[in-house]
Formats: sequence, structure tokens, C-alpha cells
Amino acid sequence: MASSSTQLAAQVGSQLASIRNLHPTQQWLTAFMNTQKSTTPLPALTQTASFRLLSSDITTTLSADAPHCLPPDVHNTEVKERRLLGPIVLQLLGIEDMSKSRWEQVEAIEALERGEGTKGREIIRVTNTTEDDDSGATVNKGGGPHKLSLQDARGTRVFGIELQEIKGVGLGMSIGCKFVLKNAVGARGVLLMEPANSTILGGKIEAWHKAWKENRKAELKAAIEASERSAR
Repeated sequence: MASSSTQLAAQVGSQLASIRNLHPTQQWLTAFMNTQKSTTPLPALTQTASFRLLSSDITTTLSADAPHCLPPDVHNTEVKERRLLGPIVLQLLGIEDMSKSRWEQVEAIEALERGEGTKGREIIRVTNTTEDDDSGATVNKGGGPHKLSLQDARGTRVFGIELQEIKGVGLGMSIGCKFVLKNAVGARGVLLMEPANSTILGGKIEAWHKAWKENRKAELKAAIEASERSAR
């Protein structure tokens, strides 16, 4: 029985790696398998494991081995350019639309709180769908480029700049959402992101998302007030 359980766990791990580029730690995988019925089909086990990993803090659930993480000196601004082969899974800690003023970003956050998004110049009601949940985002269309604060399984944080529009990236996307980077370029300590090298896996960490929305709006309003005071 133990041998069969170990074999099934190995199969789940292999499926997660090949299909989603997720490499859970052995400790996490063992704990997960202990909560599942041995009769559950492999596809269902893999789907459940994937959902839980995408909703987790990857610094506690994914392998921090070198091939799956950013280089330790990724922030080195002396490095003009380097190729990051990956795949590297990263989680979203924050996002900024560099095309919008501070007030426009506050208004965008408040619109999302009211359940509204934008499509061009038109305000629309946003409803959650399966597709939204899978992408980890109910986003404001348009805008950008975006600046993303990202973190790998080792806990290394880095900024990414959206060079070309990536579907699903926007102010309304979920904090904790997971990305996979493959064959990306790091330049002067920043990741250069585009559709060819950046894929959204989805996911959301609810507590992080709530805290970010509250803190981000407060930070923007404080910056606006400070700017107005200095202009007087």
C-alpha cells in the first residue's frame, strides 16, 4: 500500500511539473496526498493539487532549487542583459499601470471595488467567470504598460516591466496570481515581460489581495496629498 501511495504521489508531481511547471516540495506533496483518497483518479488529484498550489504562498510550497528560481543576483544593475531559461514560477505581489496618474489608479481600484471594469472608454459590470478564476484576473482592459512586483519560491523579489501587452495583466488581477517565465530577459535588475516569455497560471491569495487593495489606495492618496501640499 505504501509503495502504491508513493508511486501515485510521484505521478501527481510529474503531472504538475509537465502540465503546469509546478514543482512542489516533497513535504507539501506528501501532506497533500495524505488528505486524498487513494481511489481518486490521477487527473482529479492533479487538478486539486494545482488549484491548492496556485492559491498558496509558493515560498512555502514550491521547490526552491536553482533551476526553478531567479538568479541570486537578479537585482544586479551592472548586468546589462541575461537570458533566464526557466521555467520559473513567480507570484504577483503588486501591480502598477504606468500609463495612469495616481488619481486614475485610485479611480480604477474603486471601480473594481464596485464591480466595474473598463472596455475602452465604456464602463461595464464585471462578473466572475470560470475563465476569470483560471487566469487569476478580472482586469481593466487597456492601459499599460504595467510594472509588476514579483517573487519566486526562494523569496527573491524583482520588478517586471510589460514590454508588450500580456492578456490578463491589469490593475484588477489577483494578488498572489502565478506566472511562468520561460526564456525571459533580465536587464539592469528588471525582468522584461512579453507574451512570448510570460504565461499566467492563475491563482489568488485572498488575504494578500485584500491587504494590497487597501494599502495601495491609501498609499496613492497619501502621495497625492503630499504632492498637493508641496505645490502650495
